[in-house]
Amino acid sequence: MKPILSTEEVVKLENIIEREGTSKAELMEHAGEFVALTALSYHPKEVVVLVGFGNNGGDGWVAADILQQHDVHVVVVSPVEPNEVPSALARHVARRTAGRDVEIVVGPSRDELSALLVKADLAIDAILGTGFHGEVRPPFSIWIPTLNDSSPRVISVDVPSGLDSDSGVAADHCVRADKTATMIAPKIGLYSADGPQFVGELVCGELYDRLDEVIDDVDHAAEIVEPADLVDYIEPLPANVNKYSRGSVLVVAGSARYPGAAMMAAKSAARAGAGYVAVAAPDACANLIRMALPSIPVIAIPSDSRGSFGAAARQVVCEIAKKYDCVLCGPGMTTASGCMQVVSGLLELDVPLILDADALNCLARLSIDGIDKTPELYRREAPLILTPHHRELSRLVGDVPVDDLGTAIDAAQRIEWAVGSDNLVVVAKGATTAIVGVEKVLIPISGPASLATAGSGDVLAGIMAGTVATAHGDVDCWELLCAYAVAVHSYTGFAAAAEYGEKSVIATDLIDLIGEALQLVENEACKDLGILTDGEAE
Repeated sequence: MKPILSTEEVVKLENIIEREGTSKAELMEHAGEFVALTALSYHPKEVVVLVGFGNNGGDGWVAADILQQHDVHVVVVSPVEPNEVPSALARHVARRTAGRDVEIVVGPSRDELSALLVKADLAIDAILGTGFHGEVRPPFSIWIPTLNDSSPRVISVDVPSGLDSDSGVAADHCVRADKTATMIAPKIGLYSADGPQFVGELVCGELYDRLDEVIDDVDHAAEIVEPADLVDYIEPLPANVNKYSRGSVLVVAGSARYPGAAMMAAKSAARAGAGYVAVAAPDACANLIRMALPSIPVIAIPSDSRGSFGAAARQVVCEIAKKYDCVLCGPGMTTASGCMQVVSGLLELDVPLILDADALNCLARLSIDGIDKTPELYRREAPLILTPHHRELSRLVGDVPVDDLGTAIDAAQRIEWAVGSDNLVVVAKGATTAIVGVEKVLIPISGPASLATAGSGDVLAGIMAGTVATAHGDVDCWELLCAYAVAVHSYTGFAAAAEYGEKSVIATDLIDLIGEALQLVENEACKDLGILTDGEAE
Protein backbone atom coordinates (compact mmCIF):
# COMPACT_ATOMS: atom_id res chain seq x y z
CA MET A 1 0.00 0.00 0.00
CA LYS A 2 1.14 3.53 -0.76
CA PRO A 3 0.46 6.43 1.60
CA ILE A 4 -1.70 9.43 0.76
CA LEU A 5 -0.83 12.50 2.80
CA SER A 6 -2.47 15.74 3.78
CA THR A 7 -0.63 19.01 3.13
CA GLU A 8 0.31 19.25 6.80
CA GLU A 9 1.68 15.70 6.78
CA VAL A 10 3.81 16.49 3.71
CA VAL A 11 5.32 19.52 5.45
CA LYS A 12 6.15 17.40 8.49
CA LEU A 13 7.72 14.76 6.26
CA GLU A 14 9.84 17.33 4.41
CA ASN A 15 11.10 18.62 7.77
CA ILE A 16 12.03 15.07 8.80
CA ILE A 17 13.86 14.54 5.49
CA GLU A 18 15.73 17.80 6.03
CA ARG A 19 16.81 16.68 9.51
CA GLU A 20 18.07 13.48 7.90
CA GLY A 21 20.40 15.56 5.71
CA THR A 22 18.50 16.36 2.50
CA SER A 23 17.68 20.05 2.28
CA LYS A 24 14.54 21.57 0.80
CA ALA A 25 16.75 23.03 -1.91
CA GLU A 26 17.83 19.51 -2.89
CA LEU A 27 14.21 18.35 -2.85
CA MET A 28 13.35 21.18 -5.24
CA GLU A 29 16.13 20.05 -7.60
CA HIS A 30 14.85 16.47 -7.47
CA ALA A 31 11.27 17.64 -8.04
CA GLY A 32 12.25 19.70 -11.07
CA GLU A 33 14.18 16.77 -12.47
CA PHE A 34 11.17 14.47 -12.02
CA VAL A 35 8.92 16.97 -13.82
CA ALA A 36 11.44 17.30 -16.66
CA LEU A 37 11.72 13.52 -17.08
CA THR A 38 7.94 13.26 -17.07
CA ALA A 39 7.78 15.95 -19.76
CA LEU A 40 10.48 14.27 -21.86
CA SER A 41 8.38 11.10 -22.02
CA TYR A 42 6.13 13.05 -24.43
CA HIS A 43 9.14 13.90 -26.67
CA PRO A 44 8.20 17.59 -26.86
CA LYS A 45 9.87 20.18 -29.07
CA GLU A 46 8.20 23.34 -27.71
CA VAL A 47 7.37 23.63 -23.99
CA VAL A 48 5.76 26.50 -22.09
CA VAL A 49 6.38 26.46 -18.33
CA LEU A 50 4.01 28.63 -16.30
CA VAL A 51 5.43 29.49 -12.88
CA GLY A 52 4.03 31.25 -9.85
CA PHE A 53 5.52 33.04 -6.86
CA GLY A 54 6.34 30.08 -4.60
CA ASN A 55 8.29 26.84 -4.41
CA ASN A 56 5.93 25.14 -6.86
CA GLY A 57 7.16 27.70 -9.35
CA GLY A 58 10.71 26.83 -8.30
CA ASP A 59 10.11 23.24 -9.41
CA GLY A 60 9.02 24.65 -12.77
CA TRP A 61 12.16 26.79 -13.12
CA VAL A 62 14.35 23.73 -12.47
CA ALA A 63 12.37 21.65 -14.98
CA ALA A 64 12.73 24.41 -17.61
CA ASP A 65 16.50 24.46 -17.13
CA ILE A 66 16.80 20.69 -17.56
CA LEU A 67 14.51 20.60 -20.60
CA GLN A 68 16.57 23.33 -22.26
CA GLN A 69 19.68 21.22 -21.73
CA HIS A 70 17.90 18.40 -23.58
CA ASP A 71 17.54 20.60 -26.66
CA VAL A 72 13.88 21.38 -26.04
CA HIS A 73 12.85 24.96 -26.77
CA VAL A 74 11.44 26.27 -23.50
CA VAL A 75 9.57 29.46 -22.68
CA VAL A 76 9.05 30.28 -19.00
CA VAL A 77 6.03 32.47 -18.30
CA SER A 78 6.41 34.29 -14.97
CA PRO A 79 4.37 36.98 -13.19
CA VAL A 80 7.60 38.77 -12.14
CA GLU A 81 11.24 39.02 -13.12
CA PRO A 82 13.44 36.16 -11.83
CA ASN A 83 15.16 38.36 -9.24
CA GLU A 84 11.75 39.48 -7.89
CA VAL A 85 10.41 36.00 -7.07
CA PRO A 86 9.36 36.17 -3.37
CA SER A 87 10.42 32.65 -2.34
CA ALA A 88 14.15 32.54 -1.64
CA LEU A 89 14.56 28.98 -2.93
CA ALA A 90 12.53 29.65 -6.05
CA ARG A 91 14.33 32.96 -6.63
CA HIS A 92 17.71 31.19 -6.58
CA VAL A 93 16.75 28.64 -9.26
CA ALA A 94 14.90 31.30 -11.29
CA ARG A 95 18.06 33.41 -11.49
CA ARG A 96 20.11 30.37 -12.43
CA THR A 97 17.71 29.36 -15.18
CA ALA A 98 17.55 32.91 -16.50
CA GLY A 99 21.33 32.95 -16.73
CA ARG A 100 21.27 29.96 -19.07
CA ASP A 101 19.48 31.66 -21.94
CA VAL A 102 16.07 30.14 -21.31
CA GLU A 103 13.45 32.39 -22.91
CA ILE A 104 11.41 34.22 -20.26
CA VAL A 105 8.17 36.13 -20.77
CA VAL A 106 7.08 38.27 -17.82
CA GLY A 107 3.44 39.24 -17.27
CA PRO A 108 2.02 38.44 -20.71
CA SER A 109 -1.43 39.54 -21.79
CA ARG A 110 -4.09 36.93 -22.47
CA ASP A 111 -3.45 37.16 -26.21
CA GLU A 112 0.33 36.92 -25.79
CA LEU A 113 -0.01 33.85 -23.57
CA SER A 114 -2.46 32.26 -25.97
CA ALA A 115 -0.04 32.78 -28.85
CA LEU A 116 2.76 31.10 -26.89
CA LEU A 117 0.56 28.12 -26.04
CA VAL A 118 -0.55 27.70 -29.64
CA LYS A 119 3.07 27.07 -30.63
CA ALA A 120 3.73 24.61 -27.80
CA ASP A 121 3.14 20.87 -27.80
CA LEU A 122 3.42 20.67 -24.00
CA ALA A 123 2.69 23.02 -21.11
CA ILE A 124 3.90 22.64 -17.52
CA ASP A 125 1.66 24.09 -14.82
CA ALA A 126 3.85 25.19 -11.89
CA ILE A 127 1.67 28.13 -10.89
CA LEU A 128 0.04 27.27 -7.55
CA GLY A 129 1.06 24.47 -5.20
CA THR A 130 -0.23 22.69 -2.14
CA GLY A 131 -0.52 25.93 -0.18
CA PHE A 132 -3.37 27.18 -2.35
CA HIS A 133 -6.82 27.69 -0.79
CA GLY A 134 -9.77 29.83 -1.81
CA GLU A 135 -10.04 31.56 -5.17
CA VAL A 136 -7.47 32.23 -7.86
CA ARG A 137 -6.37 35.85 -8.23
CA PRO A 138 -4.94 37.76 -11.22
CA PRO A 139 -2.86 37.17 -13.21
CA PHE A 140 -3.43 33.45 -12.64
CA SER A 141 -7.20 33.84 -13.01
CA ILE A 142 -6.37 34.83 -16.60
CA TRP A 143 -3.58 32.31 -17.18
CA ILE A 144 -5.54 29.22 -16.11
CA PRO A 145 -8.56 29.57 -18.42
CA THR A 146 -6.21 30.53 -21.24
CA LEU A 147 -4.23 27.34 -20.61
CA ASN A 148 -7.41 25.24 -20.43
CA ASP A 149 -8.59 26.70 -23.74
CA SER A 150 -5.31 25.88 -25.49
CA SER A 151 -4.35 22.68 -27.26
CA PRO A 152 -1.10 21.37 -25.71
CA ARG A 153 -0.90 18.54 -23.23
CA VAL A 154 -0.60 19.80 -19.67
CA ILE A 155 1.54 18.45 -16.82
CA SER A 156 0.70 19.92 -13.42
CA VAL A 157 3.40 20.04 -10.77
CA ASP A 158 2.32 18.46 -7.45
CA VAL A 159 -1.33 19.53 -7.80
CA PRO A 160 -3.32 21.19 -10.60
CA SER A 161 -3.29 24.93 -9.94
CA GLY A 162 -6.60 26.02 -8.45
CA LEU A 163 -7.25 22.70 -6.69
CA ASP A 164 -7.22 22.58 -2.88
CA SER A 165 -4.78 19.76 -2.09
CA ASP A 166 -6.61 18.82 1.11
CA SER A 167 -10.31 19.13 0.27
CA GLY A 168 -10.08 18.49 -3.48
CA VAL A 169 -12.36 21.48 -4.10
CA ALA A 170 -11.58 23.28 -7.35
CA ALA A 171 -11.67 27.05 -7.56
CA ASP A 172 -13.62 28.78 -10.32
CA HIS A 173 -10.40 28.63 -12.34
CA CYS A 174 -8.53 25.31 -12.10
CA VAL A 175 -6.06 23.67 -14.48
CA ARG A 176 -7.30 20.53 -16.21
CA ALA A 177 -4.16 18.43 -16.37
CA ASP A 178 -3.44 15.48 -18.63
CA LYS A 179 -0.94 14.32 -16.04
CA THR A 180 -0.13 15.42 -12.50
CA ALA A 181 3.42 14.86 -11.30
CA THR A 182 3.00 14.94 -7.54
CA MET A 183 5.91 14.89 -5.10
CA ILE A 184 6.89 12.58 -2.21
CA ALA A 185 3.37 11.15 -1.85
CA PRO A 186 -0.07 11.77 -3.40
CA LYS A 187 -2.17 14.39 -1.65
CA ILE A 188 -5.62 13.52 -0.34
CA GLY A 189 -7.26 16.28 -2.40
CA LEU A 190 -6.20 14.58 -5.63
CA TYR A 191 -8.76 11.86 -4.85
CA SER A 192 -11.46 13.96 -3.22
CA ALA A 193 -14.37 16.08 -4.49
CA ASP A 194 -13.36 17.70 -7.80
CA GLY A 195 -9.82 16.28 -7.74
CA PRO A 196 -10.26 13.28 -10.07
CA GLN A 197 -11.78 15.53 -12.75
CA PHE A 198 -8.69 17.75 -12.91
CA VAL A 199 -5.74 15.49 -12.09
CA GLY A 200 -5.57 13.32 -15.20
CA GLU A 201 -3.01 10.53 -14.90
CA LEU A 202 -1.24 10.65 -11.55
CA VAL A 203 2.47 9.91 -11.19
CA CYS A 204 4.54 10.34 -8.03
CA GLY A 205 8.18 11.29 -7.60
CA GLU A 206 9.48 10.08 -4.24
CA LEU A 207 12.48 12.50 -4.41
CA TYR A 208 14.23 10.91 -1.44
CA ASP A 209 15.98 7.54 -1.73
CA ARG A 210 15.24 6.54 1.87
CA LEU A 211 11.59 7.59 1.87
CA ASP A 212 10.45 4.14 3.06
CA GLU A 213 12.47 4.65 6.24
CA VAL A 214 10.75 7.90 7.23
CA ILE A 215 7.28 7.81 5.66
CA ASP A 216 5.79 6.10 8.71
CA ASP A 217 7.10 8.84 10.99
CA VAL A 218 4.08 10.93 10.00
CA ASP A 219 0.40 10.05 10.05
CA HIS A 220 -1.17 9.05 6.74
CA ALA A 221 -4.44 10.62 5.63
CA ALA A 222 -5.06 7.33 3.79
CA GLU A 223 -3.32 4.54 1.91
CA ILE A 224 -3.76 3.44 -1.69
CA VAL A 225 -4.54 -0.27 -2.05
CA GLU A 226 -2.44 -1.72 -4.85
CA PRO A 227 -3.41 -4.91 -6.70
CA ALA A 228 -0.66 -6.97 -5.03
CA ASP A 229 -2.09 -6.09 -1.60
CA LEU A 230 -5.16 -8.18 -2.44
CA VAL A 231 -3.39 -11.41 -3.35
CA ASP A 232 -4.34 -13.19 -0.10
CA TYR A 233 -7.99 -13.08 -1.14
CA ILE A 234 -7.34 -14.78 -4.46
CA GLU A 235 -7.39 -18.54 -3.91
CA PRO A 236 -8.79 -21.43 -5.97
CA LEU A 237 -11.56 -23.55 -4.51
CA PRO A 238 -10.23 -26.69 -2.76
CA ALA A 239 -11.18 -30.03 -4.29
CA ASN A 240 -13.19 -31.14 -1.24
CA VAL A 241 -15.34 -28.00 -1.04
CA ASN A 242 -19.12 -28.13 -0.60
CA LYS A 243 -21.83 -25.48 -0.70
CA TYR A 244 -21.66 -24.91 3.05
CA SER A 245 -17.89 -24.87 3.40
CA ARG A 246 -17.71 -22.25 0.64
CA GLY A 247 -19.56 -19.87 2.99
CA SER A 248 -23.19 -19.02 3.60
CA VAL A 249 -24.99 -15.68 3.40
CA LEU A 250 -28.39 -14.60 4.64
CA VAL A 251 -29.73 -11.53 2.85
CA VAL A 252 -32.31 -9.75 5.00
CA ALA A 253 -33.84 -7.38 2.51
CA GLY A 254 -36.65 -6.35 0.25
CA SER A 255 -40.20 -5.08 0.61
CA ALA A 256 -43.33 -5.02 -1.52
CA ARG A 257 -42.11 -1.72 -2.93
CA TYR A 258 -38.47 -2.73 -3.52
CA PRO A 259 -38.15 -6.49 -4.12
CA GLY A 260 -35.44 -6.02 -6.77
CA ALA A 261 -32.86 -4.82 -4.26
CA ALA A 262 -33.00 -8.14 -2.40
CA MET A 263 -32.72 -10.04 -5.68
CA MET A 264 -29.64 -8.12 -6.84
CA ALA A 265 -27.88 -8.38 -3.48
CA ALA A 266 -28.52 -12.12 -3.16
CA LYS A 267 -27.46 -12.98 -6.70
CA SER A 268 -24.32 -10.86 -6.30
CA ALA A 269 -23.38 -12.67 -3.08
CA ALA A 270 -23.64 -15.99 -4.90
CA ARG A 271 -21.65 -14.73 -7.90
CA ALA A 272 -18.97 -13.46 -5.51
CA GLY A 273 -18.31 -16.98 -4.26
CA ALA A 274 -20.69 -17.83 -1.42
CA GLY A 275 -21.84 -21.44 -1.76
CA TYR A 276 -25.19 -21.02 -0.02
CA VAL A 277 -27.22 -17.82 -0.17
CA ALA A 278 -30.71 -17.40 1.24
CA VAL A 279 -33.06 -14.44 1.37
CA ALA A 280 -35.24 -13.50 4.31
CA ALA A 281 -37.88 -11.17 2.84
CA PRO A 282 -41.34 -9.94 3.84
CA ASP A 283 -44.01 -12.43 2.81
CA ALA A 284 -45.57 -9.69 0.68
CA CYS A 285 -42.74 -10.04 -1.86
CA ALA A 286 -41.27 -13.49 -1.07
CA ASN A 287 -42.95 -15.32 -3.97
CA LEU A 288 -41.81 -12.71 -6.46
CA ILE A 289 -38.21 -13.15 -5.30
CA ARG A 290 -38.53 -16.95 -5.45
CA MET A 291 -39.58 -16.81 -9.09
CA ALA A 292 -36.71 -14.49 -9.98
CA LEU A 293 -34.06 -16.52 -8.11
CA PRO A 294 -34.78 -20.25 -8.52
CA SER A 295 -31.35 -21.25 -7.14
CA ILE A 296 -31.71 -19.21 -3.93
CA PRO A 297 -34.00 -20.24 -1.02
CA VAL A 298 -36.39 -17.51 0.07
CA ILE A 299 -37.77 -17.42 3.61
CA ALA A 300 -41.06 -15.54 3.97
CA ILE A 301 -41.07 -13.27 7.04
CA PRO A 302 -44.27 -11.74 8.47
CA SER A 303 -44.88 -8.33 6.92
CA ASP A 304 -46.84 -5.25 7.90
CA SER A 305 -49.73 -3.69 5.99
CA ARG A 306 -47.33 -1.90 3.63
CA GLY A 307 -45.30 -4.96 2.71
CA SER A 308 -42.26 -4.27 4.93
CA PHE A 309 -41.00 -6.40 7.81
CA GLY A 310 -43.68 -6.55 10.50
CA ALA A 311 -43.63 -6.60 14.28
CA ALA A 312 -42.96 -10.37 14.44
CA ALA A 313 -40.02 -10.20 12.03
CA ARG A 314 -37.26 -9.53 14.56
CA GLN A 315 -37.56 -12.82 16.40
CA VAL A 316 -37.91 -14.91 13.25
CA VAL A 317 -35.02 -13.25 11.39
CA CYS A 318 -32.63 -13.33 14.35
CA GLU A 319 -33.26 -17.03 14.94
CA ILE A 320 -32.51 -17.82 11.30
CA ALA A 321 -29.49 -15.50 11.08
CA LYS A 322 -27.48 -17.43 13.70
CA LYS A 323 -26.90 -20.24 11.21
CA TYR A 324 -25.03 -18.18 8.58
CA ASP A 325 -21.42 -17.11 8.08
CA CYS A 326 -22.50 -13.58 7.15
CA VAL A 327 -25.71 -11.58 7.29
CA LEU A 328 -26.41 -8.71 4.91
CA CYS A 329 -29.27 -6.46 5.98
CA GLY A 330 -30.85 -3.45 4.33
CA PRO A 331 -31.30 -3.38 0.54
CA GLY A 332 -34.85 -2.29 -0.33
CA MET A 333 -36.01 -2.88 3.25
CA THR A 334 -37.59 0.54 4.03
CA THR A 335 -37.46 2.11 7.49
CA ALA A 336 -40.74 0.81 8.90
CA SER A 337 -40.84 0.13 12.64
CA GLY A 338 -40.50 -3.62 12.10
CA CYS A 339 -37.36 -3.02 10.04
CA MET A 340 -35.83 -0.96 12.81
CA GLN A 341 -36.45 -3.83 15.23
CA VAL A 342 -34.81 -6.30 12.82
CA VAL A 343 -31.69 -4.10 12.63
CA SER A 344 -31.40 -3.70 16.39
CA GLY A 345 -31.88 -7.44 16.86
CA LEU A 346 -29.20 -8.40 14.33
CA LEU A 347 -26.72 -6.04 16.00
CA GLU A 348 -27.05 -8.14 19.15
CA LEU A 349 -26.06 -11.40 17.42
CA ASP A 350 -22.57 -12.91 17.29
CA VAL A 351 -22.38 -13.14 13.49
CA PRO A 352 -20.54 -11.00 10.90
CA LEU A 353 -23.03 -8.33 9.83
CA ILE A 354 -23.17 -5.92 6.90
CA LEU A 355 -25.61 -3.02 7.18
CA ASP A 356 -26.45 -1.35 3.90
CA ALA A 357 -29.04 1.07 2.50
CA ASP A 358 -32.20 1.23 4.64
CA ALA A 359 -30.59 -0.71 7.49
CA LEU A 360 -28.27 2.29 7.86
CA ASN A 361 -31.21 4.67 7.81
CA CYS A 362 -32.89 2.54 10.50
CA LEU A 363 -29.72 2.74 12.57
CA ALA A 364 -29.65 6.51 12.17
CA ARG A 365 -33.28 6.74 13.35
CA LEU A 366 -32.48 4.67 16.43
CA SER A 367 -30.04 7.37 17.59
CA ILE A 368 -30.32 11.00 18.60
CA ASP A 369 -27.84 13.48 17.04
CA GLY A 370 -25.79 10.70 15.46
CA ILE A 371 -24.83 7.13 16.28
CA ASP A 372 -21.40 8.28 17.46
CA LYS A 373 -23.21 9.89 20.42
CA THR A 374 -24.77 6.53 21.35
CA PRO A 375 -22.08 3.95 20.48
CA GLU A 376 -23.82 1.26 22.54
CA LEU A 377 -26.24 0.94 19.61
CA TYR A 378 -23.60 -0.60 17.37
CA ARG A 379 -20.83 -1.77 19.72
CA ARG A 380 -20.43 -5.52 19.26
CA GLU A 381 -17.79 -8.27 19.35
CA ALA A 382 -18.54 -9.76 15.93
CA PRO A 383 -17.46 -7.92 12.75
CA LEU A 384 -19.70 -5.06 11.61
CA ILE A 385 -19.41 -3.45 8.17
CA LEU A 386 -21.38 -0.31 7.34
CA THR A 387 -21.65 0.66 3.66
CA PRO A 388 -23.12 4.19 3.48
CA HIS A 389 -23.06 6.58 0.56
CA HIS A 390 -22.54 10.23 1.46
CA ARG A 391 -26.16 11.06 2.33
CA GLU A 392 -26.54 7.94 4.48
CA LEU A 393 -23.26 8.69 6.20
CA SER A 394 -24.45 12.22 6.93
CA ARG A 395 -27.60 10.85 8.57
CA LEU A 396 -25.52 8.48 10.71
CA VAL A 397 -23.56 11.38 12.22
CA GLY A 398 -26.48 13.68 12.89
CA ASP A 399 -26.80 15.34 9.47
CA VAL A 400 -23.28 16.74 9.47
CA PRO A 401 -22.55 17.64 5.80
CA VAL A 402 -20.75 14.87 3.90
CA ASP A 403 -20.07 15.78 0.30
CA ASP A 404 -16.55 14.69 -0.60
CA LEU A 405 -13.83 12.20 0.31
CA GLY A 406 -12.38 14.32 3.11
CA THR A 407 -15.67 14.92 4.90
CA ALA A 408 -16.65 11.28 4.38
CA ILE A 409 -13.45 10.12 6.08
CA ASP A 410 -14.01 12.55 8.95
CA ALA A 411 -17.58 11.34 9.47
CA ALA A 412 -16.59 7.67 9.26
CA GLN A 413 -13.81 8.20 11.78
CA ARG A 414 -16.30 9.73 14.22
CA ILE A 415 -18.27 6.50 14.02
CA GLU A 416 -15.14 4.38 14.35
CA TRP A 417 -13.53 6.22 17.23
CA ALA A 418 -16.73 6.29 19.28
CA VAL A 419 -16.48 2.48 19.51
CA GLY A 420 -12.76 1.84 18.93
CA SER A 421 -13.20 -1.70 17.62
CA ASP A 422 -10.89 -3.42 15.14
CA ASN A 423 -13.91 -5.31 13.83
CA LEU A 424 -15.84 -2.22 12.72
CA VAL A 425 -15.34 -0.98 9.15
CA VAL A 426 -17.11 1.90 7.42
CA VAL A 427 -17.11 1.67 3.64
CA ALA A 428 -17.81 5.29 2.69
CA LYS A 429 -19.04 4.98 -0.89
CA GLY A 430 -18.47 7.72 -3.44
CA ALA A 431 -16.68 8.55 -6.66
CA THR A 432 -13.64 7.63 -4.60
CA THR A 433 -14.56 5.13 -1.89
CA ALA A 434 -12.80 5.23 1.48
CA ILE A 435 -12.60 2.16 3.68
CA VAL A 436 -12.24 3.45 7.21
CA GLY A 437 -11.09 1.41 10.19
CA VAL A 438 -10.17 2.50 13.67
CA GLU A 439 -6.47 2.86 12.77
CA LYS A 440 -6.32 3.15 8.97
CA VAL A 441 -8.06 4.49 5.90
CA LEU A 442 -7.72 2.58 2.64
CA ILE A 443 -8.47 3.82 -0.87
CA PRO A 444 -9.09 0.90 -3.26
CA ILE A 445 -9.32 1.22 -7.02
CA SER A 446 -12.19 3.47 -8.08
CA GLY A 447 -14.67 2.29 -10.66
CA PRO A 448 -15.90 4.24 -13.68
CA ALA A 449 -18.80 6.71 -13.73
CA SER A 450 -20.98 3.92 -15.13
CA LEU A 451 -21.33 2.59 -11.56
CA ALA A 452 -23.38 5.66 -10.66
CA THR A 453 -26.67 3.91 -11.35
CA ALA A 454 -29.57 2.74 -9.18
CA GLY A 455 -28.93 -0.67 -7.65
CA SER A 456 -25.16 -0.55 -7.99
CA GLY A 457 -24.87 -0.32 -4.20
CA ASP A 458 -26.98 -3.45 -3.80
CA VAL A 459 -24.53 -5.30 -6.04
CA LEU A 460 -21.58 -4.06 -3.96
CA ALA A 461 -23.31 -5.12 -0.75
CA GLY A 462 -23.83 -8.60 -2.18
CA ILE A 463 -20.21 -8.85 -3.31
CA MET A 464 -19.15 -7.73 0.16
CA ALA A 465 -21.34 -10.37 1.81
CA GLY A 466 -20.06 -13.15 -0.43
CA THR A 467 -16.48 -12.09 0.26
CA VAL A 468 -17.00 -12.02 4.03
CA ALA A 469 -18.74 -15.40 4.02
CA THR A 470 -15.97 -17.14 2.09
CA ALA A 471 -13.40 -15.84 4.58
CA HIS A 472 -15.13 -17.70 7.47
CA GLY A 473 -13.88 -15.08 9.93
CA ASP A 474 -10.24 -15.87 9.21
CA VAL A 475 -9.33 -12.24 8.48
CA ASP A 476 -6.21 -10.35 9.56
CA CYS A 477 -7.41 -7.01 8.24
CA TRP A 478 -11.12 -6.40 7.70
CA GLU A 479 -10.38 -3.13 5.90
CA LEU A 480 -8.31 -4.95 3.28
CA LEU A 481 -10.98 -7.61 2.78
CA CYS A 482 -13.49 -4.81 2.14
CA ALA A 483 -11.02 -3.23 -0.28
CA TYR A 484 -10.98 -6.49 -2.24
CA ALA A 485 -14.78 -6.47 -2.49
CA VAL A 486 -14.78 -2.83 -3.62
CA ALA A 487 -12.12 -3.62 -6.23
CA VAL A 488 -14.23 -6.46 -7.64
CA HIS A 489 -17.22 -4.12 -7.83
CA SER A 490 -15.10 -1.49 -9.59
CA TYR A 491 -13.96 -4.00 -12.18
CA THR A 492 -17.56 -5.02 -12.88
CA GLY A 493 -18.07 -1.36 -13.77
CA PHE A 494 -15.14 -1.36 -16.20
CA ALA A 495 -16.28 -4.61 -17.77
CA ALA A 496 -19.88 -3.45 -18.10
CA ALA A 497 -18.83 -0.10 -19.60
CA ALA A 498 -16.75 -1.96 -22.19
CA GLU A 499 -19.68 -4.25 -22.97
CA TYR A 500 -22.59 -1.80 -23.02
CA GLY A 501 -21.06 1.68 -23.17
CA GLU A 502 -20.49 3.96 -20.20
CA LYS A 503 -23.93 5.59 -20.29
CA SER A 504 -25.92 2.40 -20.85
CA VAL A 505 -24.86 0.31 -17.84
CA ILE A 506 -27.59 -0.73 -15.39
CA ALA A 507 -27.03 -2.51 -12.10
CA THR A 508 -28.17 -5.95 -13.28
CA ASP A 509 -25.46 -5.84 -15.96
CA LEU A 510 -22.85 -5.82 -13.20
CA ILE A 511 -23.96 -9.06 -11.59
CA ASP A 512 -23.21 -11.37 -14.50
CA LEU A 513 -19.79 -9.75 -14.87
CA ILE A 514 -18.67 -10.47 -11.30
CA GLY A 515 -16.84 -13.60 -12.45
CA GLU A 516 -14.95 -11.62 -15.07
CA ALA A 517 -14.18 -8.95 -12.46
CA LEU A 518 -12.77 -11.56 -10.07
CA GLN A 519 -10.42 -12.69 -12.83
CA LEU A 520 -9.41 -9.09 -13.62
CA VAL A 521 -8.51 -8.48 -9.98
CA GLU A 522 -6.45 -11.67 -9.97
CA ASN A 523 -4.68 -10.70 -13.20
CA GLU A 524 -3.81 -7.23 -11.90
CA ALA A 525 -2.49 -8.67 -8.63
CA CYS A 526 -0.32 -11.17 -10.50
CA LYS A 527 1.02 -8.46 -12.82
CA ASP A 528 1.79 -6.28 -9.81
CA LEU A 529 3.78 -9.16 -8.32
CA GLY A 530 5.56 -9.84 -11.62
CA ILE A 531 3.90 -13.24 -12.02
CA LEU A 532 1.89 -12.34 -15.10
CA THR A 533 2.61 -10.11 -18.09
CA ASP A 534 0.11 -8.00 -20.05
CA GLY A 535 0.25 -10.50 -22.90
CA GLU A 536 -0.50 -13.45 -20.64
CA ALA A 537 -3.40 -11.56 -19.03
CA GLU A 538 -5.05 -11.16 -22.42
